[in-house]
Amino acid sequence: MTADAAVRGIREVDAEGSIGMIGMEADMPYGRPPLSKGLWKGRPLEKIWRGTDKFDKVDFHLGRKATELDTAKKHVRDDKGEEYAYEKLLIATGGAPIHLPFGGEHIIYYRTLQDYQRLRELTEKGNRFLVIGAGFIGSEIAAVLNMQGKQVTMVFLENSIGENIYPPELSQFLNDAYRKKGVELVPADGVANIEETGTSLKVQTRSGRVFEVDGIVAGLGVRPNVELAKSANLKVENGIVVDEHLLTSAPDVYAAGDVAMFPHAALGKMFRVEHEDNALMMGKQAGRNMAGANESYTHTPQFYSDLFEFGYEAVGELSSKMEMVTDWQEPFQKGAVYYLDGGRVRGVLLWNVWKKVKDATALIAEAGPFKAEDLIGRIKGE
Repeated sequence: MTADAAVRGIREVDAEGSIGMIGMEADMPYGRPPLSKGLWKGRPLEKIWRGTDKFDKVDFHLGRKATELDTAKKHVRDDKGEEYAYEKLLIATGGAPIHLPFGGEHIIYYRTLQDYQRLRELTEKGNRFLVIGAGFIGSEIAAVLNMQGKQVTMVFLENSIGENIYPPELSQFLNDAYRKKGVELVPADGVANIEETGTSLKVQTRSGRVFEVDGIVAGLGVRPNVELAKSANLKVENGIVVDEHLLTSAPDVYAAGDVAMFPHAALGKMFRVEHEDNALMMGKQAGRNMAGANESYTHTPQFYSDLFEFGYEAVGELSSKMEMVTDWQEPFQKGAVYYLDGGRVRGVLLWNVWKKVKDATALIAEAGPFKAEDLIGRIKGE
């Protein structure tokens, strides 16, 4: 998605320059959010394609991995031995799902179109599914599988769904809501072993519980794919470090999307974001700058999720370790959660409150200091 956005950004500034895209996936660029949202609700598959191939002078080298980068010679080599020269380079290598040390191919680490197609195929044959993890992906996949009429069990290390993000009472409310829908929750537990038994899979948890299922999906978070950058001696911390123009520590080499650690203008610190809005906006800005625009990336990325009839939009930094101010218009049905650090609002969660992201972004930019009473009623849903 970041690469597709970069092509669009380049073409806004430069109509003629040749563009090459090297990508590990065999598919053309597509939207990722529908994989855990819209496609399960009847959205046609053809709607996910980004249409990158409609642009002139773009060469695609798909199903290949860039393995070597020589920033002095301005050369890239891929895993098939092909070598490419560049004037400007964008690294948009994203992140790779965190894997368990066992289970191998039996576990779907849900991220790609092929993962979606594999899970969809399993749902046409099987009825029992186990989801490992209760973060963004785990909670979304458990909900969509349940809405497909499947028996769903969630196993997760935390005590409640989204425990690291939501206020405790909202996290516990989600536990109750999922259970009412028929999802079996196994909190404060982990998967210890997986074995094949005929056509199904036997899963054993650390506490000794055993489940027989037809498919296993894991959402354990992702790690940024920084190997190529590290091998080229680019500055890497929790991601590839870039400046406000999205330039890395090497001349003419940019990074954007999930893999990039950038100066977040509103938060005033280095930050990395693993969501669609950032991929698209940062990718486009990187493309424009590669083509000579020389503009700063000042966007405050937002993200969103759908969990049964509940949904949210959010901006900034969300962590349940921060000071939180909860302002419900209707308890657990509609309201805002403000995340504070040193009296400043650093993040806003808009729970079933829509079209207020601009207000939330403006609030993060304000210096404060804010007390809880200053924030009650500040942002309301219609």
